[in-house]
Amino acid sequence: MSALNSTHDPARRSWIESANAGNADFPIQNLPFGAFVRGGELRTGVAIGDRIVDLRALHDTALLEGDAALACASVRDGTLNALMALDARHVSALRGALSALLAQNAPARSRLESSIDAVLPQMNDVQLTLPCTIGDYTDFLTSLHHTERHGRYKGLADPLPAAFKSLPIAYHGRASSLRVSGGEVRRPYGQYRDAEGRVCFGPAPMLDFELELAAVIGRGNPLTQAIPIDDARAHIFGYCLLNDWSAKTIQWFEQVLGPFLGKSFHSSISPWIVTDEALAPFRKAAPARAAGDPAILPHLHGVQDQQSGGLDLQLFAQLSTAAMRRDHIEPVRITHTHLDNLYWTFAQMVAHHTSNGCNLRTGDLLGSGTISGASDESRACLTELTDAGKKPLALPSGESRIALEDGDEIVLSARASAPGAVSIGFGECRARIAPALPYPHAPYPLPHGEH
Repeated sequence: MSALNSTHDPARRSWIESANAGNADFPIQNLPFGAFVRGGELRTGVAIGDRIVDLRALHDTALLEGDAALACASVRDGTLNALMALDARHVSALRGALSALLAQNAPARSRLESSIDAVLPQMNDVQLTLPCTIGDYTDFLTSLHHTERHGRYKGLADPLPAAFKSLPIAYHGRASSLRVSGGEVRRPYGQYRDAEGRVCFGPAPMLDFELELAAVIGRGNPLTQAIPIDDARAHIFGYCLLNDWSAKTIQWFEQVLGPFLGKSFHSSISPWIVTDEALAPFRKAAPARAAGDPAILPHLHGVQDQQSGGLDLQLFAQLSTAAMRRDHIEPVRITHTHLDNLYWTFAQMVAHHTSNGCNLRTGDLLGSGTISGASDESRACLTELTDAGKKPLALPSGESRIALEDGDEIVLSARASAPGAVSIGFGECRARIAPALPYPHAPYPLPHGEH
């Protein structure tokens, strides 16, 4: 388990001045890992203020020694997977060495400053990419409020599945359509029922965002070998934001075994992985359960997890429309939620995922599910914000929404805060809805499905 050390010192400041701003996502206490393209080459790096430590360029300076040098050398292929698979001491050593090199009084400051554009390029001068190779993607369903509301929208007699309070429910997602923040989300085609109950095929009429947090697996486990609950967090390298875009009409019509085409067309993640070690100051007890809830089974109940399995993390979603941007109207915040709104911890998700002997691998992504709470502002998707379309969301431009329209942009963000600690962020998870492409070789006219 990550413990507090000198990298968390709230008095520490960086000679990279942009890292010292009070609202900086990436102060010296954060140091998240990511990947980027520079000069046509894929590189790995660490965010500090508005710059990136190019880990290959840093390694070439020979300023690192021991475990830190070994960890830095592991990422020369341009992905983080080899680093993430190392023992935690190597990653911690690299993080500690980076913190020392970037501190205001660092002895190597003048040497790094003299080659700053080579070793610490501006973030805006490079293209951020997926931080690692993601082989598998599992999305959980761990907000009681989100699950119960959607059960009511579907007219279920018991809106909360019987298993919900006994285990973290999940489905296996599609890793091939995961994309890094930025760019477009193309409106997908699919089958759905229209207002008259007819089955149609065409561009999805009801697109939605879903605000989630995702854990990225560091060290995996061998097939058949379950991960004990109190060891589970040691297998998580870090966390990023996840927007699990949903075509709700397609999803609700097709969903028998679980989500499929209503989800697999696109999922967005933020480019920076905030390490479990960076989040140590923000650890808290797992959210309390209501009186009368079933007891947690022993393989999902860990003393350490109950004491520190939660995070003091606030999450936000903003929406802007094409008309708002044209008229210079600022994006409007539509969701403000907290990780306390999850019924299960990430350690419990990992322990449950492997409890049948399933093997997780380095780079696997585990989504939390939509992080909705009880209050109106904590509803973390448009379906909930509009009560399944019954109460359109009013926007400052005079527009309203019950679903995302072409040109709409969603930006997710998050901040971890705790008394006595420097607050850290996750960067943005941003994307804009683009119109559906013409369907290839359509065998018949598209009835009622044209958007």
